Formats: sequence, structure tokens, C-alpha cells
Amino acid sequence: MEKLLPGKVVQLTVVREAPFGFFLSSGKQDVLLHESQIVSELEPGKTIDVFLYRDREGRLAATETIPDVRIGSFGWCKVTDIKSGLGVFIDIGIGRDVLLHENDLPKVQRVWPDIGGKLYCTLKLDKYDNLLAKLANEKDMEPLFKRASKDVFNRDVEGIVYRTLRSGTFVITEEGYRGFIHESQRGQEPRIGSNVRGRVIGVKDDGTVNVSLLPRSYEAIAIDADKIYRYLLERGGTMPYTDKSRPEDIEKRFGMSKAAFKRAIGRLMKEKKIVQENGWTKITARENNEQS
Repeated sequence: MEKLLPGKVVQLTVVREAPFGFFLSSGKQDVLLHESQIVSELEPGKTIDVFLYRDREGRLAATETIPDVRIGSFGWCKVTDIKSGLGVFIDIGIGRDVLLHENDLPKVQRVWPDIGGKLYCTLKLDKYDNLLAKLANEKDMEPLFKRASKDVFNRDVEGIVYRTLRSGTFVITEEGYRGFIHESQRGQEPRIGSNVRGRVIGVKDDGTVNVSLLPRSYEAIAIDADKIYRYLLERGGTMPYTDKSRPEDIEKRFGMSKAAFKRAIGRLMKEKKIVQENGWTKITARENNEQS
């Protein structure tokens, strides 16, 4: 048998029991199977399949829990910890987290995954035979993708970010569609491993989709109107902003364009929630009565 290395599944023979587990052997190397990693009845002479990894002391160890994520095998993993200057740790299901080194993460740390984020990974060894995680690339993701039909246009979708660039973000949707979010169709750039919700704004001939994270126009108006109305409530029902205010003042106060502001103000006026008088916007008397 070849030299035993972490990250792979091998068949080993139980050779002797120890106070804290069993020692397994390939005939040339012995490996400890700690009692916490035992899931079957064992006795000397029995041959079992185990996954190899390194314990906290850096020693080669075995577990009867066989993870989906192995060297040469991919799977989804949750992020358990983040270490600036080092990388993130992922859970592969054996009770011992594996490092995804910062060299395999985006250079910009603000798009690193959050704790709880999901990453599609495999495992690899460094030059010292230490086990590390490795993010899937576009080719690795291909077996997961499914072609989208034209009738998914304008449907809401949810998915996981697996790659992010300055120009846009790549996601795999719950249905398996490969989606691209152009930078103009997102607000803040999402982190890899994060779950995003959007809508399909285009279906290409190859079955991939373009996705927008921005609200539909009617949804955006409702969001902007709510933001303005809440601001009015915080100020006691009046504010020195109207549809005549300067665009730069509106952008600074509300973070929206003057056109968006005017649409939202128009909705609030149509709903008779506000009036504009002498350069001021005010909550109507009827609204004030309902709020009191």
C-alpha cells in the first residue's frame, strides 16, 4: 500500500485496542482511530474503510465518518470561522474543521464568506502533506448546472454565490441554473457563500440566466416611499424636502436619485399621506390622527 496521507478513504485493519480507541494498520503504518470517531463494532483483525485526516497535534488519524468532501471529491461545506491573514475554516462533517487558505479566497476580504456561508469545495495537500480546502472553479461546478428554459424569465430565484468579480457575481440557483449578476444589477457586492434572492431578467441560448438583485420598479417605489415616510415620522411629521429639492440634497439624505424620490413622493401624495406646502413636506392631518 502507498504511504498513508490525509484526505482520502482507505481500507485498514484493526490491529489492537488502546485505552482511547483502536490502532489501525496498512501493514506499514499504524493510525489511531479515536473512540470519538468509531461508529461500528470493532475487534482486532477486522478490515474497515476510514477517512484520514490530521488531529490537533498534527498526527495522522482516522475516522469511520466518511465525508462527501475528499481529495478528488466535491461537496457543500459551511464556514465555521474566519481568521484575517489566514483564511476561513470549513466543516466537512468529521468534527475537525479544515482551512481554506486566504490564497484560495478573493483578494478583497470584504467579499470573503461569513460564518455560516456555504462553499462548494474539495480537499488538497500542501507541500507538507497538511490537509487544506480548495474552492471549486467554474469547470468543477459544471456537473451541478441545469439549463434554464425561456419561461423562467422574470421569475424570482434564490441561490448561492460561488464566484464574485468586480464586473459581476456568479450564482447557482436552487434549481441548478448558472446565474450572472452584473454589477449594475446589485447594490452591495455579495460575499461568496452567501444566499441571495433576485429575479431572472434574461435567459441565454445556452441555458444560463442573468439575474437582478434590484427590486422591480413598483417594489422600489414602495421601499423608497416607506423610507421617506419613516423619516417624516422621526422628524415629527415634517421635513424640508420636496420634489423641488436639489438632487444632491436628496441623494445625501435618502440615498436615492431625485427621480426615485419624486416617484415615491408621488405615491405618498396619491395615498393622501402627505402634502407639500411652502417648500416643506408634511404628513396630512388624517395621517397624524391615525398615528396618534
